[in-house]
Amino acid sequence: MLKLRRASKTTRLTALAGVATTAICLPVLASTTASAASSATWDRVAQCESSGNWSNHNTGGNGHYGGLQFSPSSWAAAGGLKYAPRADYATKDQQITVANKLLAMQGPGAWQCAKAGGLK
Repeated sequence: MLKLRRASKTTRLTALAGVATTAICLPVLASTTASAASSATWDRVAQCESSGNWSNHNTGGNGHYGGLQFSPSSWAAAGGLKYAPRADYATKDQQITVANKLLAMQGPGAWQCAKAGGLK
């Protein structure tokens, strides 16, 4: 007859911690990757926001810059200062990188043209 030993308390707690960590981390990882938009989507948003002009300089005095019309505070909050002092001085790819971070932080409501550009 086979005799089964009960797992030690340490083994059970370690297993429980691993399961809990996985349960917490997987949704967080899924939400960060799911919120990134494609370059094509950002092109459509920029077409509506700035006529696709990625180096747009505060046209009309609205206080927004770059192809995706970042406010200075949104640019800074999403890490844009790592690339340039304002969005209009950053490359298209850098603006998209920052936009994806801002999208994860604030959702598509950060852009007036989100719906027109197909941003979700």
